[in-house]
Amino acid sequence: MKVIAFNGSPRKQGNTQKVLELLADELTSQGIKTEIIQVGDKAIRGCLACYTCRKKQNERCAIEDEVNDWIQMMKKADGIVLASPVYFSGIAGTMKCFLDRAFLVSAVNGNLFRHKVGAAIAVCRRAGGVATYDQLLHYLTYAEMVVATSNYWNGVFGLSPGEVLQDEEGKQIVRILAKNLAWLLKTTQGKRAKSLSPEIEPKIFTNFIR
Repeated sequence: MKVIAFNGSPRKQGNTQKVLELLADELTSQGIKTEIIQVGDKAIRGCLACYTCRKKQNERCAIEDEVNDWIQMMKKADGIVLASPVYFSGIAGTMKCFLDRAFLVSAVNGNLFRHKVGAAIAVCRRAGGVATYDQLLHYLTYAEMVVATSNYWNGVFGLSPGEVLQDEEGKQIVRILAKNLAWLLKTTQGKRAKSLSPEIEPKIFTNFIR
């Protein structure tokens, strides 16, 4: 089994990276491979709402960059972790650009991430962690993913790189999250579990203009 974890921070060795390394260490001890992908330092533009991905049905965004490679990695993975630092009480901009595009491609190409196990983590200095965590969860729940939880909302505190390692409660949150993530992967990704999966329904789109 394999988990792909996305780091939305522009700092390669910042606190978000440290948190994901803690998660990866615990998953490795549970026999689950983990790969961390750096998103925040890339030049990723936002969704153009062109819907070429829906027209072509090729599991690709019309903007040709790293996002298309990441979408295929997510499709092949058993679990997906989304981690972002807090920027103005929300997801870091580059990370949101990536998520908007990746999850739209998934949605209009047969729901590529459906029933995979997902988790979200927010890393913050002082406030905005719950809001950012909630925003990350929107992507996982829209994709019909199975969401792993911990013993508190998944937020870890720190400012200077490495300070998150002083947040003892935060480290426990990440550790328990990893254990629950591993448990869910082992119980939901087997052949028997997949054979019991409910049939996918075509998406119904409505609006409120009459």
